Amino acid sequence: MKKINKYTYTFLLMATVCLSACKNNLEEITKLEVDRVFSSPGLTATIVNKTGIKLTWNAVPNASSYTIEVFDNADFTGTPVKSITSITAAQLPYTVTGLIGDTQYAIRVKGVTPGIADSKWVSTSAKTDTEQIFQTVNQTKLTAGSVVLNWTPGETATTITILPGNITHTVTAAEIAAGEATITGLTGETDYSAKLLAGTKVRGTATFTTLYNFTGATMVSPTDNLATLIANATAGTVFGLAPGTYTVNADVIASKSITIRGTKPNDRPIINGMVLRLKANAGLTVKDVVLDGTGSLNGNQAFIYDEASDNPYGNFVLENSVVRNYTKGLFYVNIKALIESVTFKGNIINNIECNGGDFIDFRSGLAKTLNFNNNTVYASVLARDFIRMDPAGSTNFPTQTAIITVATNTLNGISNGASNRLFYVRLAKHEIYFLKNIVANSGGILTNQLSTNIVAANFTANNYFAAPTFISGSATAGAKYDAGTFTTLNPGFSSPATGNFTITQQDLKTNGIGDPRWRN
Repeated sequence: MKKINKYTYTFLLMATVCLSACKNNLEEITKLEVDRVFSSPGLTATIVNKTGIKLTWNAVPNASSYTIEVFDNADFTGTPVKSITSITAAQLPYTVTGLIGDTQYAIRVKGVTPGIADSKWVSTSAKTDTEQIFQTVNQTKLTAGSVVLNWTPGETATTITILPGNITHTVTAAEIAAGEATITGLTGETDYSAKLLAGTKVRGTATFTTLYNFTGATMVSPTDNLATLIANATAGTVFGLAPGTYTVNADVIASKSITIRGTKPNDRPIINGMVLRLKANAGLTVKDVVLDGTGSLNGNQAFIYDEASDNPYGNFVLENSVVRNYTKGLFYVNIKALIESVTFKGNIINNIECNGGDFIDFRSGLAKTLNFNNNTVYASVLARDFIRMDPAGSTNFPTQTAIITVATNTLNGISNGASNRLFYVRLAKHEIYFLKNIVANSGGILTNQLSTNIVAANFTANNYFAAPTFISGSATAGAKYDAGTFTTLNPGFSSPATGNFTITQQDLKTNGIGDPRWRN
């Protein structure tokens, strides 16, 4: 027993000593004093708004503030391009602004507390995106030979480069202050791209098309008799229409290949009541005008091919125009006529009722190519078909294959009846391509014709909103559906009742769906 007690005493004595020692060690840890701020773990960098770098790190308990340094080299040599001090934990994450686009940066962070050494640096890197400080080109500042380019005033730049032409413009201090430079020596009606550079860094890009050079054109004012001028024109004549209202209210014969265009795209001339009838294989280009069918004879289509021929008609182009208030339709070919190409591009077309005809209506003729791109059509094609090509076209021109391309359009409320078609094409030889269009608020169908070729591979990235019977479930016998890739997103049109189809759905904007004018 004595031996057991002796061992027990010894054990208790040793335990007491150990506990005492542990207590002293714990006291030392809780009162730990160090001579340096802890380094900040978890540093990450994310690009925001193209040129901002958002930095995130874990705050440490003995740092009263933090310092950021940003370098444009990987070695952290020389003077930092940005040095920011006195950042508190409450300010995290912290975004560094005022950087240059398209630049690789090295970033480091350290903790600071008065009285002890700063922490060791922790570092990361990030590359900013290409900037876009160019503003959209103001159409009123365009001429045939020049453009005024604008960017954020005060933002530094060194040069502007223009293609085609390999033009280099040196930016002056005055231009930097104003955020504006005028570039001359351009060619009329040419597509250009511009880059704003700071050294080799791109700070902005812009595209624009110079105006037509009307040198040699026949200039027309609203007091002139436009119908007579067109009827008496010689081949190759270009009519330059000044802004204003031209009242025609008549069918006008175009028997020579001519061009009719407004002189100011942002102030289009308005032509009231004119129906153009094409004869003698004439070609026709119409640009930058407003065609209003109010007052036209018999409510006819805007364009009618009026004379049969075994020889091809010249190219037809309607571009950057407004067409409205024609009762029967837009385009009509009810005679033996082969057209080299038909192009509708960048137009707004509304209130084309299609009472008595289809929208684009080939009964006895055909076009080798029909391109309908970047247009908006609304309050139209109310009870008929969008594109019609009858078998007689192939009977008259049996060797021809018609290539039909309909791409990046906004089509709202058209061909709305259960059996009304976008494509009523019964030619023996044809191909249809339907790409990146918005079809909205329609109960119609693609087609119900066995002879209309709807090929899944040719139907890509269309969006059908409130238009379910284009993709399934139509009660119309023989209905065909879009079997390619498509979506059914709500575009979020700003004000369709007033003709504003600006979309708010980001995926559609990002993927380039619909008329480009509404995606900015």
